[in-house]
This record gives sequence, structure tokens and C-alpha cells, in this order.
Amino acid sequence: MCGNGGSAADCEHIAGELMKGFLKDRHISKEKRAKMKAMEPFIEDDILSKLQCGLPAVSLPSMLALNSAFCNDVDPELIYAQSIMALGNKGDILIAISTSGNSKNLCAAVKVAKALEIGVIGLTGKGGGKLKELADICICAPEEETFKIQELHMPIYHYLCAETEAHFFNQES
Repeated sequence: MCGNGGSAADCEHIAGELMKGFLKDRHISKEKRAKMKAMEPFIEDDILSKLQCGLPAVSLPSMLALNSAFCNDVDPELIYAQSIMALGNKGDILIAISTSGNSKNLCAAVKVAKALEIGVIGLTGKGGGKLKELADICICAPEEETFKIQELHMPIYHYLCAETEAHFFNQES
């Protein structure tokens, strides 16, 4: 996920929902627990009973050292593009959040993502800006004021997290 300002905070929020249980219990299966115990006999059952299955999710704004170094040494408009270049794999999904849809650093990241065959979901405000043209899917909140757009983004990304969790963790606990 990538975004600026409040949208960067939303990236952190989304990562948290995907990397641990959101609406479902995501307990580790008995089979996986047994395999982990076989690999590390000293791991306590208490640890294994509390850990949850998660989805790999990275909030690109949280990479402070990389982002500040790349801004200083290369080009601030490419901070997220560089992260996508280093971490992205074909078949991944990038969620780009911009209330205007015109953030240059997000648009550059989306272009790199698409060149690497990474799917792109954009979250924007009314109109969608440039991101609407670039993203594979763009969800445009029907507002123009930043705080109202951000308020509408939360139920949208909670819905996306819930549906993602249902897809990947549809088995019983």
C-alpha cells in the first residue's frame, strides 16, 4: 500500500488488518503447528496458540530509512516506485491511496507496478484524477473535501480486507 499524509496512515491500518485476524479467527492449523514444533522443538505451545495466519502486506510509507535516503539521494517522486521495484512480484496487488488521485509519487509507483505485472487498486476522491486512468480498478469516493474522502475510504478498505480475508481464510478454525 502507498499513500501520503492521512492516506499513509490508512496504509498502516490496512496492513494491520491483513497481517492478523480481522473478522475471522486465523489460528494456525494443527498440521502447521506440528511442522513448526518439529522444526523448533523448544517453541512453546502457548506461542503457537496465540499466533495467527496472516497475509503479507507492506505499508510502503513506513520504510523511513529507505524513503528518506531515496528522497535525499535520488528523487522524492520515486520513493514508492523504488519500493515496488525492490519488493514487488508478478501477481501482487498494490493499493494506491490518494484523495486527489494526482499524487506524483503514487502515479510513478503505479506505472512501475504495472510494468512488473502487479495489479493496482486505486482509492481516490470524486473524479479519480490521474490514478483513475492508471489503476486496474479505481474506487472513487463521491466527495471532494479531503477529510470526507478519507472518512469514506475507511469502510471501502475495511470491505476489501473482509473480502480478502474471506477468500484466503474460508476454512473453519
